[in-house]
Amino acid sequence: MKVSIITVAKNSERTIEDTMKSVLGQTYSDIEYIVVDGCSSDRTLDIVKQYEATFNGRMKWTSGQDKGIYDAMNKGISIATGDVVGILNSDDYFTSNDVIERMVAAFEDDQLDAVYGDIHFIHDGEPDKCIRYYSSKLFRRMWLRFGLMPAHPSFYCRREIFEKAGLYKTDYKISSDFEMMVRLFYIHHLRARYLPMDFVTMRTGGASTKNVRSRLQIIKEDVRGCRENGIYSNKLMTSAKYLYKIFEFRF
Repeated sequence: MKVSIITVAKNSERTIEDTMKSVLGQTYSDIEYIVVDGCSSDRTLDIVKQYEATFNGRMKWTSGQDKGIYDAMNKGISIATGDVVGILNSDDYFTSNDVIERMVAAFEDDQLDAVYGDIHFIHDGEPDKCIRYYSSKLFRRMWLRFGLMPAHPSFYCRREIFEKAGLYKTDYKISSDFEMMVRLFYIHHLRARYLPMDFVTMRTGGASTKNVRSRLQIIKEDVRGCRENGIYSNKLMTSAKYLYKIFEFRF
């Protein structure tokens, strides 16, 4: 089974080397690695080109203008040839070297469309200190109405599902990944399984955690994502997830 891992990058010279090394370090070998660059003005592309030969033909990269992160993800999915597709952001890296191997083992069940698991957050420069652990263990489809979804960086899905369900909507600023989860689980009745493992280490400071304005945008878009797929929700319901997230932090 070939796995396509897509990294979207723009001006990621400080972190993308860690991302690429974590892909190279995976014990599973049948990986197609795709980097979609948004016309970086720093050394991001130089680093990508430097590592290209190390992948021994298993890497593709492209650079050009896009309409945002979800448009870039769509570009990656569109050129992917793997049986299973996942996203690894350029600020993040795999928590262990056997993540993909263990994920692929779950897909031995031919009835399975997708798998998902856990992730954790760190402050940049403090890789050994977990400040928040995002577990998808308690996720159930009904929780999408309250803005809760599986950890997106741990989500791996058969490519054929995207061909049926469509790609990420590019008119969402932050929550197109949430809308995708609603669409997949409610409209396309995704057959998914939780894997009790930590997939990805994420640095804090992404678009979804930037400030209060970004959180308000998320609440608004989460409601929209539900309603566009025929699921009732409202701002009060989707904002409830922030109470739940308090218990994820490690003090």
